[in-house]
Amino acid sequence: MAQIPIKRSIERVPGGMMIVPLLAGSLIATFLPDAPKFFGSFTNALFTGALPILAVFYVCMGAGIDVKATPYILKKGGVLLVTKVGAAVIVGIVLGHFLGERPVSSGLFMGVSTLAVVAAMNDTNGGLYMALMGQYGRKEDVGAYTLMSLESGPFLTMVTLGVAGLSAFPWQTLVGSILPLVAGMLLGNLDRDMRDFLARAVPVMIPFFALALGAGLDLHKVWQAGLLGIGLGIAVVVVTGIPLYFADRLTGGTGVAGVAAANTAGNAAAVPALIAAANPVYTDAARSATLLVAACVVVTAILSPILTSTVAKRYQQRHPDRAPRKAEDTPRRGVA
Repeated sequence: MAQIPIKRSIERVPGGMMIVPLLAGSLIATFLPDAPKFFGSFTNALFTGALPILAVFYVCMGAGIDVKATPYILKKGGVLLVTKVGAAVIVGIVLGHFLGERPVSSGLFMGVSTLAVVAAMNDTNGGLYMALMGQYGRKEDVGAYTLMSLESGPFLTMVTLGVAGLSAFPWQTLVGSILPLVAGMLLGNLDRDMRDFLARAVPVMIPFFALALGAGLDLHKVWQAGLLGIGLGIAVVVVTGIPLYFADRLTGGTGVAGVAAANTAGNAAAVPALIAAANPVYTDAARSATLLVAACVVVTAILSPILTSTVAKRYQQRHPDRAPRKAEDTPRRGVA
């Protein structure tokens, strides 16, 4: 039987395994909204089960986090983690003062919300970061994502929104949002076989929860969200990229690792729905935020490699005797 390169074609799209199923789900929701309910059973569950899939996803994601990281990895990853989340907190405080929990309701920026911006800034694209570090960075910098992967999930976004003075979350909700990740970390660090077993499932689940998230989106709003998403993507690269660059330099780096982390993970598009499920006051913001963050994933996946390459080349021109060590042999974990 003739083979069709479906996976290869999807992967040509930046963040394709997240973006393509998300758009497919929104197409069905827009033009065949009753189809999942009509067929019922597993078909309906496939289009409405984003939260259970995401719960399992974060368990598997946590299994790939090694708590026995080297001191350099802990320092580098910790600095990049704190810097990026810190930038999101500052932006969240400013936007929270003007926008509160709800999105902009009219005008050019209709749909923009504090939730959308914070969710886009809080989560680094691990697959992209490690690929860029493998090409332009140091061997140890690849492993820094081990700690940075703690950004995954809604926990830090909940904390950021709380710090920004917006509607807070009960401590049970905060703990519950990180428990699946912690459970995965526990399993993965107690048993390497469990780590390998669970970590392999991470990329497999991305298109499934993306499809379910897309099934709740109105495609008529995609065009405007796409335009605003371009602006949000540029903002993420600039607003987080500058402090990340200097933070990397202050820790003895070249600045390359910092700018390579100035992007948005594909699974960040799931965070607004999780936030709204935890606190209904964010329901209105979550609808447009999901589309905005999804557009931001694509934009930062294009801009981040260009900026990283530029910074790496400039550094090598100024320091030709300090070529980065290859990172081909470094284990790669994470998710786009």
